[in-house]
Amino acid sequence: MKNFKHSMYSVLFLLMTTVMFSQGKIKGTVVDNELGGSLPGVNVKIKGTTSGTSTDIDGKFQLNSTTNSGQVVITFIGYKSITVDYAVSNGQTVDLGTIKLSSDSSEIEEVVIKSNVIDIAKDRKTPVAVSTIKSAEIVQKLGNLEFPEILANTPSVYATKSGGGFGDSRINIRGFSQENIAVMINGVPVNDMENSRVFWSNWAGLSDVTSAMQVQRGLGSSKLAISSVGGTINVVTRTSDIKEGGVISSMVANDDYLKTLVSYSTGKMKNGLSASILLSQTFGDGYIDGTKFEAANYFIGLGYEFNKKHDIQFTFTGAPQWHNQRNQAISINDYIKYGNGDEPNIRYNSDWGYRNGNEYSFRTNFYHKPVASLNWDWKINESTKLSTVIYASWGRGGGTNGAGAIRGNRFFAPNLRTPNGLINVDLINAYNSGETVNIAGTNFTRNQIGGAYQNSSSTSNNATNGISKIASINSHNWYGTVINLNKKISNELTLDFGIDARTYRGIHFQNLTDLLGADNYADNFDVNNPGRVLNYTYAAKPNFNPLFDTDYQQKINYNNDGLVRWYGAFSQIEYSKNNLTAFLQGAISQQGFRRDDYFKYLESDPLYSTDYENILGGNIKGGLNYNINKNHNVFVNSGYYSKQPFFNAVYPNNASIVNENLTNEKIFGVEAGYGFRSSKFNANVNLYRTSWKDRFIRLTANINHDLDASTPTIPGSAFIQGVEQIHLGAEFDFTYKPINTVAINGMISVGDWKYGSNVTANYQDDNNVVITNPTTNEVFNQTLYIKDVKVGDAAQTTASIGATVEVVKGLKVDSNYRYVDKLFASIDPVNFTTEAANKKGSLELPSYGLLDAGLSYKMLVGKDNKSSVNFRLNVNNVLDETYIAESRTNTHLKTQADFLNSDSTPNTVNYQNYKDTQIYDGIDKSNQVFFGFGRTWNFGISYNF
Repeated sequence: MKNFKHSMYSVLFLLMTTVMFSQGKIKGTVVDNELGGSLPGVNVKIKGTTSGTSTDIDGKFQLNSTTNSGQVVITFIGYKSITVDYAVSNGQTVDLGTIKLSSDSSEIEEVVIKSNVIDIAKDRKTPVAVSTIKSAEIVQKLGNLEFPEILANTPSVYATKSGGGFGDSRINIRGFSQENIAVMINGVPVNDMENSRVFWSNWAGLSDVTSAMQVQRGLGSSKLAISSVGGTINVVTRTSDIKEGGVISSMVANDDYLKTLVSYSTGKMKNGLSASILLSQTFGDGYIDGTKFEAANYFIGLGYEFNKKHDIQFTFTGAPQWHNQRNQAISINDYIKYGNGDEPNIRYNSDWGYRNGNEYSFRTNFYHKPVASLNWDWKINESTKLSTVIYASWGRGGGTNGAGAIRGNRFFAPNLRTPNGLINVDLINAYNSGETVNIAGTNFTRNQIGGAYQNSSSTSNNATNGISKIASINSHNWYGTVINLNKKISNELTLDFGIDARTYRGIHFQNLTDLLGADNYADNFDVNNPGRVLNYTYAAKPNFNPLFDTDYQQKINYNNDGLVRWYGAFSQIEYSKNNLTAFLQGAISQQGFRRDDYFKYLESDPLYSTDYENILGGNIKGGLNYNINKNHNVFVNSGYYSKQPFFNAVYPNNASIVNENLTNEKIFGVEAGYGFRSSKFNANVNLYRTSWKDRFIRLTANINHDLDASTPTIPGSAFIQGVEQIHLGAEFDFTYKPINTVAINGMISVGDWKYGSNVTANYQDDNNVVITNPTTNEVFNQTLYIKDVKVGDAAQTTASIGATVEVVKGLKVDSNYRYVDKLFASIDPVNFTTEAANKKGSLELPSYGLLDAGLSYKMLVGKDNKSSVNFRLNVNNVLDETYIAESRTNTHLKTQADFLNSDSTPNTVNYQNYKDTQIYDGIDKSNQVFFGFGRTWNFGISYNF
């Protein structure tokens, strides 16, 4: 018995020794495949065992294996799970290297951020508030929505369709409009260099070629001196060396929408060459009445890797398009007038009609803005990299409008409308060509001038003028470069230094699109060629030749160029060690503004072509992120920005006279954030404050210069300087994946955005003459009481909750509910001339909520199931909610005090009648608004091979 016990102990000791010495170690690093950042908190487990761990702050892991071979299963919320084979010798450590996790979605492009020109924020490292949306989500959920709308469920973002025409959407971030949001494509700034606007219709095909889009709220991490007051939208497009394969897809949607797309990429070939091409076409009738559209998109990418040190990428992309618009915000009264009973016709559009039975719009946008870029990445040595991008953009096109009048009636006048509210284009055409027409019960026949029916821009009431359709051309030639040198000084310190140089010429004039039956058009605005009579018209369609010259075209009304030169330098030092990352960044830029006016000034006048007005600006930003452990991190950042004014502030009132009171806008921002990461639950909390001082605003105004109501007003402009806005807010967003087949996401953002002080307005008439008080002969100015008035045109409170469920393998359903509150109307500061107006403040619009839903199915096909057929159905605004998305006016409800008898006693009858007939959903029906879209849908099918 004793010997038996000794034998058993010996066997157990031998087994324990064998297991102990047969153990091997497995290690590796897990990163995001698209953006390259490390992923902490990732679950790493040996398949078939209980042995597991999670990655640390740097995405690294290590665990023991009791077998010589097996499989490691790696899972993380929002990413595809992958399995990695391993083999390890007894007592040894095997390094699985860098393991890349891809986004958990059926369609994902490979995004390789090679260039240091592209400022992509990395999770738990870059100290900014950020949201990243990858191509799969864009492809699946965007459907027939506008590109900015994919961001609608991001904290502090408000995106609307505005007038509802194709590509006419807009976006606000933290209460700041598009002009104050920097948009970057592959590190290249695309905001217009004169006014910083972004017209999404010019980028109609951007969603087709986007691999990832990142929104950095606040001043952001970009090293350039850009206009990122509210935030930065970084778009990373596909590269030529993405994996080999292609896509053929088609999508149909409401209102005869049809989109077709084909793309193919060679992948990187053995000789280092790569190529990618994408072509698509889209057309439809538009949800809003009278908004037909047609758009194309092309993308060509060529790449060549000379060796491990040198890599070049050339891309050329563009999206020629034309679309009819709803430009004019319409009163609620008119929506109801042309609706069904008391229900508004939210599709109503007052800018179109029929001509000979065919749709005819006075508001057509047409544009083609191709962009070419050449990226060169040079790995000088292991610690030094040089990234260079040279780019060019040639924009050609504009938008149309009506000019002139018939007996004092503009094209949009009620007297020139049909009973259903459309423009009576046939009547206009008949009158223009000399036929007798009936206007408001009276017959009129047009008189000729010199034996011809002659139109002009005059709107006076006479018997000779008519109405034309004209186009405002806003073309440009833009060339630039961004060069960034990245030097790793030590294991902890990295230095970036670079330059940003741009040159831009904006080409602005008007020409004739349609004489509408008239013989010619008289123009007397060119002082160098007065008394011209023109008759040549130009189609309102995009030109596919991006370099075509417009000098030969006959121009009317105005003809000027805006030139901008930009020279900038930037530098950034970054410190990263263990759990701490910090950066300090500074940038300086000189913007030079010049104006050439070929109509307003004689060629001998110095104002015919001005000198450059050079203005210095720049920014300084800093921040740090501290990873408390693998789950928790905190960050803080702050920055100051001295921002040059826009072109129209340098040369106000469309004249070549420099504003004597030029001053830079001053932005100061501070932000703090907290993040939580785990294998199932991720969350972010951000707090921010942004102050924006010394804004310049120019507004059209009718001026009562002696404040006497009996005195006729003078048409002119209000010049408002020193405007201050203060934006405070808090944001929270999360994702939760309780099981592998269910994902839940949500967010809430609460803002308090208001004007910081009262301001003074000065006025000029239409001839740029400063208006004075006729009694005192002093310069006329007014105090505008806007202190603490809410900033309008965006929702200050938004929230959303959504879920995605994989019902069976390959079949997913998802839904999302978004709530909007504290949405204020756009305000005009010149209307706040009294303290009483200040007390009323901004008009608050009704809150609303929208439910969206979708279904997708992925079917694997082909050899080794490497290809797939994908189906996607989206239904937006499932409940067909009627809601007001924007208001261009700020008319408050009237009170009993507004309805008085001649003896000042209350007129209760009129007041009750007002309440019964002139209020819609709690606001006055006279407000000019844009309703959002009702229920829409789209269905797409794609073959990926």
